[in-house]
Formats: sequence, C-alpha cells, structure tokens
Amino acid sequence: MLLHIIARGKIGRSPEAELTDRYLKRLTWPSKLTELPDRGGSVPPPTTPAVTVLLDERGKALASSELAARLERWRDEGRRECRFVIGAADGHSDTEREAADLLLSFGPATWPHLLARAMLAEQLYRATSWLAGHPYHRQG
Repeated sequence: MLLHIIARGKIGRSPEAELTDRYLKRLTWPSKLTELPDRGGSVPPPTTPAVTVLLDERGKALASSELAARLERWRDEGRRECRFVIGAADGHSDTEREAADLLLSFGPATWPHLLARAMLAEQLYRATSWLAGHPYHRQG
C-alpha cells in the first residue's frame, strides 16, 4: 500500500524537510510526498481503492499502535493507497472532513504544518516498523 502525504505549503530546505526525508527514506512501504501551494492546486486523484486521512485538530488522537493496526487492516482489505492530507493554516473544509475516512489529530496543541509532516513521517515509519516486527517501537 502506498503511503501518500499530501501537504499544503512548500517545505523547501529546512530542518523539518531533512527530518521528514529521513523517516520517509527508512520506510519499507512505498511512499510519496506531494506538495501543493497554500491556495489552489489540485489534490491528485487517488489510486483506487484508497483511504483518505485528514490531519485535523478535530480528529481522533490515535496511539501509535492504533495507527499501525489501522494501516494493517486497510492494507489487508486491499486498499492500494493511504492518503494523509495536511491542510494549510485554515485547515480543511467541512466537505473535505465529511469525505475523509479518518480525521487524525496529533493532540490538542497546534503544530506548524512543517513539523506535522515530520511527525507524520515518523509515525508512519514507527507503524510500519512495528508491523514488520522491527524493534524500533517499544510498547510500554
């Protein structure tokens, strides 16, 4: 299953970009990062069947193990792509929220979108490592 991060805003050359790249390069699952301008620009069409996850402050905060379990279930159900959409400063529209399969939150704090990318990349690496039986994740 393709893990596809779709993010508003350009990350450029920054420490957050380096951290995001570090975790995406470690993934053994296929991954892709698509950057869109802050306004406008089209979200690329999904590889069907797909799952859409919006990073949203109104979303559900999942433990790393719960995220891994969902990825495993979606993969085993035959989903070909899991799209993680990070919005611009104003977040997502009500229409986008309603169409999503999951609203995911990294807790009640507000995170800069560049840091949210790095955090998401790390969580994807953690989840896929766990599913592969790699000792990176330590449940405690």
